[in-house]
Amino acid sequence: MGIDLAKMKAKREALENRGNGQSVFWRPEDGEQTIRIVPTPDGDPFREYWFHYNLGKNPGFLSPKKNFGVDDPLNDFIRQLYKDGSDDSIKMAKDLSARQRFFTPVLVRGEEEKGVRLWGFGKTAYRELLNLVLNPEYGDITDVNEGTDLTINYGKPPGAQFPQTTITPRRKSSKLVKSDEEIGKHLDQIPDFDTVFERKTPEQVQTMLDEFLLNEDDAEDVSNESTKYSSNSNQNAVDKAFAELLA
Repeated sequence: MGIDLAKMKAKREALENRGNGQSVFWRPEDGEQTIRIVPTPDGDPFREYWFHYNLGKNPGFLSPKKNFGVDDPLNDFIRQLYKDGSDDSIKMAKDLSARQRFFTPVLVRGEEEKGVRLWGFGKTAYRELLNLVLNPEYGDITDVNEGTDLTINYGKPPGAQFPQTTITPRRKSSKLVKSDEEIGKHLDQIPDFDTVFERKTPEQVQTMLDEFLLNEDDAEDVSNESTKYSSNSNQNAVDKAFAELLA
């Protein structure tokens, strides 16, 4: 079998588009939007990952222990904090512990030209999506010819701390896109789950942990001992940002 030039062209276009600053991720905006979950070759459009978020000013990163079974110094440090048992130690352990997030490839209606992107969400939305997938009335919601679009309503209800996501399936099934050629192009452009997140080595995690602890010690020099393990405003801001992104 020869090389499928159409697929190769689609892959090149996808690479060029990603290189022009276009994010592989999608997050809902306030209000209502419609998406379609895109099928993956293995039949499982959902991926589960564990992230650490509050290690100083570092952005969220994959937990070596939770995701790959690799022992790392941060996991050991968290276990030691729990073992210490003081209120401050347990609070710090909870702040540093890995948190579970879920991702699925989606095509956003009205933005099809941006290609397939990854939508990240929390356990509540994941449970709702699984219930839809397992509901026999809808069949395979990812089917490229007779699947189901999903209406996403995203926003912060009065009195709520973080935005919430509600998911409503459309009543009628529909085709992913109009032509089979376009369908093939989008399927070929699904971001690779294994490459979109940077994987840290235990040595890199150790460096980040050392810097974090050094900053904690420096903060202690200009404050009293009782605030050593308290969450600072930067940590809270980072945590809130990720919570909103992945709600």
